[in-house]
Amino acid sequence: MKIQLILANMLLAALTVQAGGPKVERSNDAAAFARLKTLVGEWEADTRMGKAHLSYELIAGGTALVEKESTEKMPAMLTVYHLDGQRLLLTHYCMAGNQPRMQARAFNTESGELEFQFLDATNLANPGAGHMQSAKFRFVDNDHLATEWEFLREQPAEDDGNCAVYARTVRESQCQNTCYCFTTIRRADGT
Repeated sequence: MKIQLILANMLLAALTVQAGGPKVERSNDAAAFARLKTLVGEWEADTRMGKAHLSYELIAGGTALVEKESTEKMPAMLTVYHLDGQRLLLTHYCMAGNQPRMQARAFNTESGELEFQFLDATNLANPGAGHMQSAKFRFVDNDHLATEWEFLREQPAEDDGNCAVYARTVRESQCQNTCYCFTTIRRADGT
């Protein structure tokens, strides 16, 4: 009986601590996905890796948005955005050979900022293997998009910290393909 009482008190204490912890701001996933859909078309930016091209295309009856990124100095990559019930997810098909999935965590309709955080990944050799950890978007206006992708790895690379602001070059009505991406890198230990 004493053990049950001790376990019950420990559970109650844990729930109290958890309830008093920081609240995670849930994103308005449907609104965020609707905003992402407005990106359909072609985009480009000048980055440290050269000219970057993004292309966005709606597929599957408008239920998925495909982003294709190409740059002068990197292989092409693909990211697919979609709703899974009430949550907004992305799967990034990375040149690192893995496919991280991220979930939207916050969307501020006033500032146009949308944040995704790592959920899980396929083809990830171990948790410290290089992979995309988070992504941030800021919809500056209808023709400008700022992106920041954070790459997590044990040993940082020389070209850490790429950032990009894309400008729309072709609108949806003129579009036949889709492309896009951007990268910031940090070590697995958080530095």
